[in-house]
Amino acid sequence: MEHFTTENWIDFVNQAVDASKKSLMEQHLKQGCKRCTETVSLWQRVRQSAASEASYQPPEDAVRVAKATFAGAGLADQRKGAGSRIKVLFDSFLQPVFEGARSAGAGTRQMLYRADPFQIDVQVEAKPGGNRIVVTGQLLDMTDPGVVGRDARIVLSNMRGHVVHAITNQFGEFSGEIENSGDLQMTFSSGDGLPIVISLRDALGNLEGGKR
Repeated sequence: MEHFTTENWIDFVNQAVDASKKSLMEQHLKQGCKRCTETVSLWQRVRQSAASEASYQPPEDAVRVAKATFAGAGLADQRKGAGSRIKVLFDSFLQPVFEGARSAGAGTRQMLYRADPFQIDVQVEAKPGGNRIVVTGQLLDMTDPGVVGRDARIVLSNMRGHVVHAITNQFGEFSGEIENSGDLQMTFSSGDGLPIVISLRDALGNLEGGKR
């Protein structure tokens, strides 16, 4: 089953796709694609959050938690300066928790990065019944938005000596499973460009099972 890109689904949620493409995307969802359904649900929540952002005043304790998460994940350094190579476009752990969504989203983190030449969509989730996490995602080559980052090499590390190798498929998608140490490092390399390294401390927060 061919998946649509994250950018396609963002346009879909924002009603910025033409009627024929919208029909194809709706049909794709009706076919039961779990990955794309979750992506649409995520960006619908983001849209709702953005719509109410002007009037939203988060509680002080929520702000403190968000700042701590921001620093702990090493995202502050990634955002420094317009010339920073890696930019965080979205992180579900930095969004307000919607009423009724806390239990549904437990153990899952969705992130979107811009790291030239790629836009990187990453999902990290705990594997039920064990001390492992599953990392899935997709690379889109931003030098040509119609081209996915196929055949890119991915290295996942739990920063405790466990390493897993993966490679993107024809749709730019990748998937890997690794022991949960609490931390996660993802290295992306393709062609002659410099490797892109993203490190996450407490990748899934204080999820039980992470070894220290």
